[in-house]
Amino acid sequence: MPVYRFAPALCLTIPLMTTALPAFAGPSDEQFKAIYTTEWAWRQSLQQTDENNVNAGVAAHLPDVSAAAQSRQLVYWQDVESKLAAIDTKSLSAENQVNYQVYKTQIDGLVAAKQFREYEKPVNSDSSFWADLTYITESDFHTEADYRNYIGQLSDMPRYFDQQIVNMKAGLERHFTAPQVTLEGRDASIRTVIDIKKPEDSVYYKPFLTMPASIPAAKQAELRALAVKAINEAVIPAHKTLLAFFDTDYVPHAQMALGASELPDGAAYYQSKIREFTTLDLPPAQIHQLGLDQMALIRAQMLEVMKEVKFEGDLPAFLAYLRSDPKFYAKTPQDLLDRAAWIAKTFDGKASQYFGRLPRSRFAIVPVAPEIAPYYTSGRGGPGAYYVNTYDLPSRPLFQLTALTLHESAPGHAFQMPLALENKSLPEFRQKTYISAYGEGWALYSEYLGVEMGMYDTPYDRFGYLSYQAWRASRLVVDTGIHAMGWTREQARLYLRDNTALSEHEIDTEVDRYISWPGQALSYYLGEMAIRDARTKAEKALGDKFNIRAFHDAVLELGSVPLPVLTAHIDAFIAGGGVGPYPDEEK
Repeated sequence: MPVYRFAPALCLTIPLMTTALPAFAGPSDEQFKAIYTTEWAWRQSLQQTDENNVNAGVAAHLPDVSAAAQSRQLVYWQDVESKLAAIDTKSLSAENQVNYQVYKTQIDGLVAAKQFREYEKPVNSDSSFWADLTYITESDFHTEADYRNYIGQLSDMPRYFDQQIVNMKAGLERHFTAPQVTLEGRDASIRTVIDIKKPEDSVYYKPFLTMPASIPAAKQAELRALAVKAINEAVIPAHKTLLAFFDTDYVPHAQMALGASELPDGAAYYQSKIREFTTLDLPPAQIHQLGLDQMALIRAQMLEVMKEVKFEGDLPAFLAYLRSDPKFYAKTPQDLLDRAAWIAKTFDGKASQYFGRLPRSRFAIVPVAPEIAPYYTSGRGGPGAYYVNTYDLPSRPLFQLTALTLHESAPGHAFQMPLALENKSLPEFRQKTYISAYGEGWALYSEYLGVEMGMYDTPYDRFGYLSYQAWRASRLVVDTGIHAMGWTREQARLYLRDNTALSEHEIDTEVDRYISWPGQALSYYLGEMAIRDARTKAEKALGDKFNIRAFHDAVLELGSVPLPVLTAHIDAFIAGGGVGPYPDEEK
């Protein structure tokens, strides 16, 4: 098995609290708990629908996203910032020292998003406020109240869409939109809702197809009738209004420039996105160079695999071969889903060797909805589901499926996020929120862990892993290139084509994703580097005492945290002799 190398440690630039820590709660702890308890309950009442809110439940209505509501939220969170600044952090307990740093990172990010009025740009190349509403799983519905609440959401759609349109118009006026090129064709996901033959065919009717036996049959029939009525009278009209605006006004007048630096207060805006998605305050030029350095290391490892399979030709020729040979691709969508299921089940047989604490929650493997699949990424995962994109099978190579599955299902997102939700020792603001640098870093580390676990069966699978590593390292180059250095779309496409085995379709969708979602692509590789650097440090310090299950449990017990908090936590793990949080389960 080849040895997969990694670059030297990345310097984490956010200072940590390093004072001696009191062991027991005191006045500052009570003050801090009162702040976050009150704010968290208020934040939950907002029913935010973005990826940072996990498992929010079925609300009786959709959020208020009006400009007035956004302004109120900004004032509220700025007040929370002031209250946090007044706390004597040195007197917080050890536990709350960590909680404070995690919580303050969340609040600072929320304030920045409101200050830059991100709500005026609620659509990018693969995500949108309307498509976000289609992520519906059976696990969300248990009671009659859940279904009635959901019907309330469907009926509320015209008001919610109207507010979003007003916000988008405000974004248009100040040239704060996703670039026009990344929005072309995205109206398909709106049309799909409108063009159904009958309400029962709507994606929004899915929860009513199979309902719990605990709800009487007559009540089920009543709820289904109410759902049909809401789809006819609210959902479809709301989408028609949105489509007219999107096609005739929004897309034609969206900004032409690609980079975040071209947006209002662009340099500061992009730096805020770097801070949000990486929890670090690194300058774009440093991130760009780091990506170039990592790509050189990965490229050398790719050449080693090419020698192993005795390929005669250079790397571009090998990439062309991988993109074109039918043996590397599934013949049917079900073949792709079946292979993903096999890989996930193979990990199940290895899990206890690498983790002491396993999540109780299980996940389903689900095809990406057809209305969003053409512009969606290859897969996405989280609590309860691993979404596999079965659209355009010649763009979904099997040699990359192992890395994708480890990332999106277990031990990646569909493993880490449930563990956080099940960890009742954490305050809810750590159980139910998502910090991208940690979450995506862990998922990318999960791909690396697949090497140790023997998950990559063939040299081509191992090359697929390296291609995925190159894909994420290239994001450091491409994201900063586009948003800080004036790169063109074609420059970004060429860089991915030359350095990864991604298909042409994936290259197009990924580049558009980076263009329209500044900073998010940086979280993956920087997060993985922090975890792997922490592990290397622990292995060297602990020697024979290093226990891989204890290390993983120590990382995963945190929930989602800023990278400096993770690093400090592993330093404490080392100082404690490498004993994990669940010693009995790690033997």
